[in-house]
Amino acid sequence: MTATTVFTNVRVFDGTGVTDPRTVAVHDGLITGDVVGAANAETVAGNARVLLPGLIDSHVHIDTRSDLEQCIRAGVTTVLDMATRDLAALDSLRALAGLPTVLRAGMPASAPGGTHTKKMGFAGSSAVTSEPDAARFVADRAQEGVDYIKVIVEDPRMPGTAALPAPILAAIVTAAHTRGLLVVAHAVTSAALRLADDAGVDVITHAPLNRDLNADEAAALAARGSVLVPTLTMMRGVSAAVGRKLMFRLLRRLRVAPPVEYAHARGSVTAARAAGLTIVAGTDANNEPGAPFSPRHGTSLADELGLLVDAGLTPTEAIRSATALPARTFGLNDRGVIAAGRRADLLLVDGEPTVDIGAIRNVRAVWIAGARVA
Repeated sequence: MTATTVFTNVRVFDGTGVTDPRTVAVHDGLITGDVVGAANAETVAGNARVLLPGLIDSHVHIDTRSDLEQCIRAGVTTVLDMATRDLAALDSLRALAGLPTVLRAGMPASAPGGTHTKKMGFAGSSAVTSEPDAARFVADRAQEGVDYIKVIVEDPRMPGTAALPAPILAAIVTAAHTRGLLVVAHAVTSAALRLADDAGVDVITHAPLNRDLNADEAAALAARGSVLVPTLTMMRGVSAAVGRKLMFRLLRRLRVAPPVEYAHARGSVTAARAAGLTIVAGTDANNEPGAPFSPRHGTSLADELGLLVDAGLTPTEAIRSATALPARTFGLNDRGVIAAGRRADLLLVDGEPTVDIGAIRNVRAVWIAGARVA
């Protein structure tokens, strides 16, 4: 790779909007404050296109190199894997050059007899049987060197669901925080979200499909400093694929009308934004044969940003949800903004993404640590 690259005549996304055309220099994989060694630099003519930080998808499941290559083509330069059955295989992909940075949770914590062990093939040791066992589970993941802990928070009212009880959830959070690890909770109903919040998790992934978050709930989450990764792309897909039929089967024994609708997930994001809750973009992109819906790696992040705007975020807020905010949430302090000293994960697009979020699809080039990869 050329040690120094100079981007000329680019409009830079600075977190609040797009600047006038300017010059950005990159040296040895980092953005610099001035044009270092310009005489020997590679020059990239921006032609007044927009230069953005590389995008971050905060909820994926990676199985193959192809998954990561699809991410690159869409400008996604960092991904957060939210559960894998084979951590060694995932780590072998992390070692390959020219691909997105991959953070990972390893196996998720779930209740004994839960779906993740019975149907999704996770090892029996991923089940947490007691409060003391929570420390064992977290210690095992820490030994593997995971980047955060994932926990499956199920709604105990759902027939046939194996749900971790509140004391065990709290014990997992305590054990993780003792080791300096964030806890990310899977929660797809309002009751599950409440359990996750009561346990003190840091990040809640998915937005409830059974009812909207109300203003008080959203405000409480915001006051605690929680982060919501609503995965609207996934929730819309699940609602369309599964819809009322499945939920009617699950809930009819409780004599509860099946209220599952994508509109509830969308309304929850609207309430979260109004309350000032931090919203981070994630897609739940996956290749799981048994999944009710499988968003495509890479391109689905543009879908997600469009749905976030539809739910009330401004285009600028949506871009921040896939750049600066996930970087801050997950401690990725070397990326997420275009500033001196930050890693040169960059995306060049045509159009005005801060006006029309759809322009984020107009990818012209992508760089990882200063090396052009697409």
